[in-house]
Amino acid sequence: MEKTQYICPICNNTNLILRYEASYVYSYVIDSDEPGLKNEEEFMSFLYDKREQKDTRTFVECVTCGTQYPYTFLNGILEQKMQ
Repeated sequence: MEKTQYICPICNNTNLILRYEASYVYSYVIDSDEPGLKNEEEFMSFLYDKREQKDTRTFVECVTCGTQYPYTFLNGILEQKMQ
């Protein structure tokens, strides 16, 4: 049975990590007590009224040299079969 190992082609290290980045815009309705309809006594940023996702990015990063690759590189470019 073959095992798959992933190797950075820049530094030949196997210390790779899959990352998922997302950015959001949080909105809070301005009312009489604290910003946000869900905030009653004090402002807590996680009690937002609306959240909009603006961008996402999935990539593989080499922990050793910091090079970033599209996650699709896992199928072929970074892949090395072991026996």
